[in-house]
Amino acid sequence: MPFIHKMKTTGLFLLFLFVNTIFVSAQTDPLEKVNWEFRVEQSGCEATIIGKATIVKQWHIYGAHLPAESFALPTELILDKSPNYQLVGKLIEPKPKKDYDDIIGEDIFSHSGTVEFKQKIKILTDKNFTLKGIYAFSACDEKGCLPPFDDVFEIKVKGCSSQPVQDTASTAVAVITTIEDSSEIILEKNATATVETPTQKEVVEEEKEGLVNKSLLTIFFIAFFSGFAALLTPCVFPMIPLTVSFFTKQSKSKAAGIKNAMFYGLSIIVIYVLLGTIITKIFGSDALNALSTNVYFNIFFFLLLVVFAISFLGAFEIVLPNSWVNRADSASNRGGLIGIFFMAFTLALVSFSCTGPIVGTLLVQSASIGGMAPFVGMFGFSLALALPFALFAAFPGWMNSLPKSGGWLNTVKVVLGFLELALAFKFLSNADLVMDWHLLEREVFLAIWIGVFGVLAMYLFGFIKLPHDSPMQNLSVGRTLLGTLVVIFVIYLIPGMWGAPLKIISGFPPPMEYSESPRGVGYKALPSASSGNNTTIHIEGTHTGPQGIPAFHDLEEGLAYAKKVNKPVFLDFTGKACVNCRRMEEGVWGELGVIEILRNDVVLVSLYVDDKRPLPIEEQFVAEQNGREIKITTIGKKWSHYQSSTYKINTQPYYRMLSTEGKEIDNGSADYEHHGNVAAFKNWLEDGLKRHKAP
Repeated sequence: MPFIHKMKTTGLFLLFLFVNTIFVSAQTDPLEKVNWEFRVEQSGCEATIIGKATIVKQWHIYGAHLPAESFALPTELILDKSPNYQLVGKLIEPKPKKDYDDIIGEDIFSHSGTVEFKQKIKILTDKNFTLKGIYAFSACDEKGCLPPFDDVFEIKVKGCSSQPVQDTASTAVAVITTIEDSSEIILEKNATATVETPTQKEVVEEEKEGLVNKSLLTIFFIAFFSGFAALLTPCVFPMIPLTVSFFTKQSKSKAAGIKNAMFYGLSIIVIYVLLGTIITKIFGSDALNALSTNVYFNIFFFLLLVVFAISFLGAFEIVLPNSWVNRADSASNRGGLIGIFFMAFTLALVSFSCTGPIVGTLLVQSASIGGMAPFVGMFGFSLALALPFALFAAFPGWMNSLPKSGGWLNTVKVVLGFLELALAFKFLSNADLVMDWHLLEREVFLAIWIGVFGVLAMYLFGFIKLPHDSPMQNLSVGRTLLGTLVVIFVIYLIPGMWGAPLKIISGFPPPMEYSESPRGVGYKALPSASSGNNTTIHIEGTHTGPQGIPAFHDLEEGLAYAKKVNKPVFLDFTGKACVNCRRMEEGVWGELGVIEILRNDVVLVSLYVDDKRPLPIEEQFVAEQNGREIKITTIGKKWSHYQSSTYKINTQPYYRMLSTEGKEIDNGSADYEHHGNVAAFKNWLEDGLKRHKAP
């Protein structure tokens, strides 16, 4: 293998373990571990639908009725809605086994062996019919869990002639709306069935498509530049001249050399895109999106990125086993296109200590978007990685302009390590915000970033040396300029400790109200609309919201106050871990012409869709979503369900204006994508106020 650098195989290999576990799980069919049989037991007009699960020894499934905040996925038996029958009570299960899990810190309720789940129904028709439903479960053993599995089932049920048809006055009517990629069914007593008009559907779908396209475009460019960053690492950059030289010397003609090098670059793209495709298939089109507000995954990503950062700083290398590299290298000696493909695969393996953390971070970033994001991200990354090999093979003379390998490559790697470390705390902040722990408030977050980038500046100016640094006689121009930019950035961050908005990084630090000093040190209250002096009047039931604006967190309380003061409601669907929400609040809400309206002319009601606080027992309820019953047990689930069922959309930030009577003001909606600048947002607010005042 003429172009392979031998690298030591040391210690920690967290990412490999994580991905390997996923791949092993993906290769196992959950139905091999849990066999399901369905039957019906019927007596007159009463029947019981029974799902019998036979579980392989040493495996288990979770109970059907888990605590509201449980990390586990419950076993579900969900019957389709039909006028032929009605449900009687909840799903019945035997008493599950209770064990305490030290890792996740909660009780686990599980079933093993053979278990039956039962759902009673009351038959409402005299005709025979086919009952359809869905069963869902997650199979686990001591090592871990297989991906969640669900499938449909059908059972023949006999009619009951002696049972009168149910009174239509109390029949639940389905209101069908479209959300994301699936349909959601919301049941309302004594309601009239309504269906969105084609025009409404087209508008919703157009907005969704625009949001998805912009998100995918963003992840592509992030991935593309990440690929270029990976090029400038000690594991990859030296491979460019060596690989191109190998192709040009071994090929019979220049055209053949160019052809082989281009196929080599294409092979690199295929390898990484395949990784993104596998991740997408395993998690599905929507599951990744849920990770952005999941506490456990955010903490896991934080720890993972810290490991990556420490690796880049030189403490250890994250590498694949030598046996993998040797097998791939042996296959590359076959010659032909197959040999070239395995040469590309060998490069991916031996450069893993540098590209692995970048690829891992990229996949983590893709998790907040979901869908095709991992595929698009891996394509952008591999495209940037493969381009130089094809271009330099086509134009070998360009290689004379390449800088020689040296200590600057390790400097690039170290700089990436510091960036990984700074980014890691964003994920820890997400978990802290969602759980409202107040461990990583705005000042603490900024202090960490000031420290990280301050040490980076000292490193760039040569005051600190790390294990793999080469001796440095003089500072290069590039290193000096980069160090200067980092110092400027640190100086920019410092005023944020005393309440400066820091618009350049808006969305990354916790919001201003999530702070030891929510209004900033030395804050002086602005005149209130009602007081006419320099005193802010406290409004009962409000909290300090963005830009110091009093905000209600309950819609009914906000509407009651709006009616009292005769002002419209500014309805703000937001999230504690929502980056675009922070960008709007910090970059648009506080600007002249906008802040005056938000503070003086409207009543702010901020509804957090990821608020994990439990609802009082008497306020909890069951809703129908995607053909399944879901229990609304937290404040965040309540407002998320309200937004999706009322406005047919579930992205944040999402803004509406309501009259004092709680009716929609006919100025449409606003969001970050279409109103992320002062002029557009101000015009939307002013239009709403104008329509509110109109007779």
